[in-house]
Amino acid sequence: MQENAQKETQKEEVTITFDDLKLKREVLQAVKYAGFTVPSPIQAQAIPFVLDGRDMVAQAHTGTGKTAAFGLPAISNMKLNSGVEVLVITPTRELATQVSDELFKYGRNLGVRTVTVYGGSSYKRQLDLIERGANIVVATPGRLLDILKKNMLNNFAPSMVILDEADEMLDMGFLDDINEIFSYLPTNRQTLLFSATMPQPIKTLANRILENPEFISITKGETTNSDIEQLYYVIEESERDDAIIRLMDAEETKKCVVFCRTKSEVDRLSNVLSNAGYLANGLHGDMEQRQRETVIKGFKQNSVKVLVATDVAARGIHVNNISHVFNYHIPFDPESYVHRIGRTGRAGTKGKAITLLTPLEFKELQRIKQKVGTSMNHAFVPSKNDLRESTVDALVKKVEEHKIYDEAHRVLDQLKQDIDEEQIMYKLISMLLDQQDIKGPNSIGIPADRLDAILARAAQRGGGNRGRGRGRSGGGGYRGNNNRNRSGGSRDRNRSGGNRSGGGYRGNRD
Repeated sequence: MQENAQKETQKEEVTITFDDLKLKREVLQAVKYAGFTVPSPIQAQAIPFVLDGRDMVAQAHTGTGKTAAFGLPAISNMKLNSGVEVLVITPTRELATQVSDELFKYGRNLGVRTVTVYGGSSYKRQLDLIERGANIVVATPGRLLDILKKNMLNNFAPSMVILDEADEMLDMGFLDDINEIFSYLPTNRQTLLFSATMPQPIKTLANRILENPEFISITKGETTNSDIEQLYYVIEESERDDAIIRLMDAEETKKCVVFCRTKSEVDRLSNVLSNAGYLANGLHGDMEQRQRETVIKGFKQNSVKVLVATDVAARGIHVNNISHVFNYHIPFDPESYVHRIGRTGRAGTKGKAITLLTPLEFKELQRIKQKVGTSMNHAFVPSKNDLRESTVDALVKKVEEHKIYDEAHRVLDQLKQDIDEEQIMYKLISMLLDQQDIKGPNSIGIPADRLDAILARAAQRGGGNRGRGRGRSGGGGYRGNNNRNRSGGSRDRNRSGGNRSGGGYRGNRD
């Protein structure tokens, strides 16, 4: 019996590799070149069905490797002698460009050519690139529908159609366009639908456009990624700017996105953060396409470390090294919350999602927690003293690793003429501490005693979780200090910026 149990356990622990998935040799070479070792859960489950020609609905968190899940088998099945074989429809131009770039890398050993169709480029250029031998077209709904309605493409009959981020297209108002697009596509096709959430309109769409599909869900009972730590901070309305700056100072933010509700708020807050010394820039639908591309390029290349954005503007920005997502305001609906925090914790990395809310917004918080089925813990905004204390270790390490300059000996000799060595050290360390320049008031947020009363009233109304909200049992308080003052002292519906679509070409031109 025990031997059988051990054998069973060993069977369960067998790891699937990309070599086991029967992809073409050239595709496997591209996979290894990209640095992939083992397939993610969505890739391991989806790739065999796609290779077998099955229709499929796949629900998985953003950042779990969905592009490779459809791209690798799609390219592996391509004949490469019959025009456009694969059509990928994405909600935004930014996502279209990123998907096109990834598919080009996966298919470069086979000579696969991709064309990106989105706004800001002429119809003629896009059509010429497709007619010159594109194998894959990645398009946003608006321009694609215009091209199909005007019958601008000859013999456009892709054998595989992929809807990527279907729920985002629903949120952006593209559902009618998607339904109309499928009326122009061949009925004899393989159709794949990928989505982070499955609202009823997406289920209805799937029933209409897919035939006997396989269903895959990689959600583990929650709609959010388990690699994302989720915290919320209760503050006064007037404290939002001070709180966001204090939390950025306290957190080791490598690169982050701050979500705002309105375009004017994006402009104002990006200026506030820039004036506070952060490499911040805004992104919203009223910006010109060239401005948007400059901001996104800066964010990818680290000249912008803080991206302040509206929900729609940030859709399709998939950068793997985003460490934090901040909700300047709690989002209006659970689906927006899922999409926002999905910008971090991608590709197996850890991330953190931080939400600011006032006592009046507790009802919205509870609604999101219940609908999404996620775990969100309360924490207190650190005071200035907390922050100073938490940075001592970092300061010690910085001093230990700092290079000693030749001039330092001369300065020390001069100082020793009037001050003893111990006092010199204390003064220099104090100068370093003064340079931290922690901004804002000492205390930010609702004090603990008042918050307890608020949470108790919320619990009586049936929507609260007092134990979790107090943040005193290991789930909530600010990490990195032992200060006992636990009070801390106390739809953007513009379709991707106004342009519906544009174009770019990736192909082997040797």
